[in-house]
Amino acid sequence: MSNTEPVPLETVCTTDTGADIQILPPRMVPLGGPRGLTVRRTLPQRKRSLVGAWCFLDSYGPDDVIESNGMNVARHPHTGLATVSWLYTGQIDHLDSAGNAAVVRPGEMNLMLAGRGITHQEFSTPETTVLHGAQLWYALPDATRHMEHDFIHYAPEPVTGSGWSLSVFLGSLAGSTSPVDTHTPPLLGAELTVEPGVSVDLSLDPTFEHAILVDRGTPTADGVEMPKDHLAYFAPGRTTLTINHLNDDDAAPARLLILGGEPLGEEIVMWWNFIGRSHEEVVAYRAIYQHEIGVDDAPAEDVLAAAGLTGQQVPRFGPYPDDQPAALPAPALPNARLRSRG
Repeated sequence: MSNTEPVPLETVCTTDTGADIQILPPRMVPLGGPRGLTVRRTLPQRKRSLVGAWCFLDSYGPDDVIESNGMNVARHPHTGLATVSWLYTGQIDHLDSAGNAAVVRPGEMNLMLAGRGITHQEFSTPETTVLHGAQLWYALPDATRHMEHDFIHYAPEPVTGSGWSLSVFLGSLAGSTSPVDTHTPPLLGAELTVEPGVSVDLSLDPTFEHAILVDRGTPTADGVEMPKDHLAYFAPGRTTLTINHLNDDDAAPARLLILGGEPLGEEIVMWWNFIGRSHEEVVAYRAIYQHEIGVDDAPAEDVLAAAGLTGQQVPRFGPYPDDQPAALPAPALPNARLRSRG
């Protein structure tokens, strides 16, 4: 998914464990036009920019595609990160400049490793009437952020207990381990559903920081209520966590997205769809992308030199079929360097 904000903030994201538990509200972000899909963004934000290597989290739906036009995100770039698509309802067609064409389906993870650079597009399938899910990014550490792009599909086998079900798509939890290599320090991503009145005791890696996004229901974590669509953050040091689903009027199962990972330990600069390590890198990535899609002239040598990109392999973002919708141009850069936050 693209960050389609017309004036995206340039953010320096740092590891900050902060309070033991934080409840972080979402920010509503429209994805283009009066009929565009509106997402709830819980990462990044002023109080929390990273959870492990996780750096971006949008949740959306359940959304009537007839009313909102669904997912309609044309070709756009990524660098230095991986995108993770996870759906509850509906389907999305994915196409990228590495030639990967795939369908995102409920309960199946599609992971795109952008590495040094890639472009992709995402559109709801014609038969989708209701769209509901989450789009996540994690930052690649300096050691792997210039790797070649890759695409991985994984359908986890749920682990079940008395009144609960867990699907681990990245990392390990409750005895279930994903085989997917994230090319980061250890990372966790899982979906948990819990029936009303049921408690689940989870064993955690104490070196991880964790976060839980509540999609449905009224659950608590160690007695702390987690509001729907909010992100609950848990600092490192925990070895256990008890999830309890309070009784709902409609007796629906609670559904939670559980994220975690070792603190990244690196400072990253994220602007629009790019992740770099400096303002100069992001400026250069934007200039290269704009040139590759035919919007601007080739970036000046001093722009590339300032970012340490002189003489690197081009094109950076790859070719794209001519019969696809036009690419999204990059927003204008800020007029000045923004102060770091996070």
